[in-house]
Order: sequence, then structure tokens, then C-alpha cells
Amino acid sequence: MPLYEHVFLARQDASTQQVEELTNQITGVITGMGGKVTKTENWGVRSLTYRMNKNRKAHFVLLNIDGPSAVVNEIERQERIHEDVIRYLTVRVEELEEGPSAMMRKADRDRERDDRGGGGFRGDRDGGGFRGDRGPRRPRDDAEAAPAEE
Repeated sequence: MPLYEHVFLARQDASTQQVEELTNQITGVITGMGGKVTKTENWGVRSLTYRMNKNRKAHFVLLNIDGPSAVVNEIERQERIHEDVIRYLTVRVEELEEGPSAMMRKADRDRERDDRGGGGFRGDRDGGGFRGDRGPRRPRDDAEAAPAEE
């Protein structure tokens, strides 16, 4: 059977429980029509690049589907009708990715970086003028500041 990766975005106003119920509903449709869901990942609430239907954030959910194309047509039809679904995208793939998706790996890296205390944000600098081992500033020479006019 064909393999698909299906991602849908649900409104931020929907609770996590409502998103899980929607995911279970979609999974039920898939299994009822002879397909199977090999992986489900809830990526949580994430910011959108641009506003969609007056929403700035959305719940992201990934489903890896092994089933006929009729399954994809039915779940997309139901998502068009459902008021909590902002967008959806289904992509046919040659093979399904094993283990966590790229989004989950990124979330793990971010969490590890936060735990280490790294981050390297400019706001982490102290206001005391710390310059590391670069030494003191030397005064600018007027000759270096502006080239001489001829």
C-alpha cells in the first residue's frame, strides 16, 4: 500500500484534549477504511510564519499513514469540514521515517541547549562592558575614519 506523511494544523484555541480527540477520530477513519497509522507525533503549539484565518499559532500533528488513497481523500474531506483544522498537507513518500521526525529532533536539541545554559543570546551579556580577551578599545584616528579628499 502507498505510504503517506500527513500533517494538520488545529486552531490554538482548541485544547490539547480536543486535538487528541481529533487525532483519534482521524486515526479511527484510517483504520476503518483498511489503512493503519504507523506513527503519531504531536508537535505542540507552534508559531505560524504568517497569520492563517486570524490565527498566529496552531497545534501541529504528524501522522504516518500506510493505506490506500481513498483513506487520504476521506480524512482530507473531513478536515475541510472540521472547524478546528486550519490547514493540512499530505505527501506520498517512498518510505516512512523511523524514529522521531526532524521537528522532534529539533525540539530535543533546543531542550538540551536550554538545559546546558548555553544559547548565546545577546541579552546574556552583562552591561558592564565585558570585552573578553580583546583588550581595551583604541581611539579612532581621524585619518582612518574618513578618507582624505583630493
